[in-house]
Amino acid sequence: MQQIVAAFPSDLEAAVFIVIHTSPGFDSSLPEILARKTPLKVTHAIHGEPIEVGHIYVAPPDNHIMLRPGYVAVQRGPKENGARPAVDPLFRSASISYGSRVLAVVVSGHLDCGTAGLISVKARGGLAIVQRPEEAVARDMPQSAIDHVTIDHILPLADIGPMIVRLTRQAAEIVPERRIPTALLEVEGDEPGLRSDVVCPICQGSLTEGQLSGLTTFRCHVGHAFSPAALLAEQAESLERALWAAVRALEESGRMAKRMAGGETGIGVRLEEKARTQLNHADVVRRMLLGQGVLNIPDAEQVAEWGGNGAAAVNK
Repeated sequence: MQQIVAAFPSDLEAAVFIVIHTSPGFDSSLPEILARKTPLKVTHAIHGEPIEVGHIYVAPPDNHIMLRPGYVAVQRGPKENGARPAVDPLFRSASISYGSRVLAVVVSGHLDCGTAGLISVKARGGLAIVQRPEEAVARDMPQSAIDHVTIDHILPLADIGPMIVRLTRQAAEIVPERRIPTALLEVEGDEPGLRSDVVCPICQGSLTEGQLSGLTTFRCHVGHAFSPAALLAEQAESLERALWAAVRALEESGRMAKRMAGGETGIGVRLEEKARTQLNHADVVRRMLLGQGVLNIPDAEQVAEWGGNGAAAVNK
């Protein structure tokens, strides 16, 4: 971002909006860092403030930044692709409000946030600029954009800032109003897509699917949105939480049964057996988690031989 904004002159005929995935609960110094490299005003966006030419607006941590005609909307909103702020809400809202006047830029980043937003931008006549994937620190986002969207300029990082300046000095192409296809509205969440056979890993609500330009998106009625890669990543997090909860529940049940088992009575024997079984099951799940969720064949055979007892072997 520093290298891009360093190319902007003081008379840049555009407003600039920046989203970088950040963790909630931490202050961001990005405006101060970028301000050292550019003569333009750089601030965190404030909800409701007017859009001004020559101003760089940075999405605050844990908030989406979206554009409305004439002003900025800053809202927490549902996460998209597991992120807040996310790139797609910015691109989508910018294209709806400003059509062919939008230049959307995607640079280094993991997974594929930004691809769905670029589809919205291109559908309404805007331009798309993407960093060359081979020089990106994380090539996922640029490569996904290239794979699914017709990109106007694929550039090395050093050329992106000057290209933005050159394009903003040209008049935006007048694009006649066109009918927005239903498939795009499904991707953007304004129309329900086909019902999916999986649920939202964040809120457990039902998901619908939209598909356009080879990109599948999933969205729940709350508004959580995912690409397939982001959905897999979020499901993995959800699964791990569920498995650790299972370990806790099994261990608590086993310990309680062990406390209640006493003597040689029938109920005591059964409780002892229940305690062993629950604790053994907890051990197996724990080993799966610590082994990255996979038991190989020798491990599985050994677990069966032990009757479910956990063990650890350390090579010399």
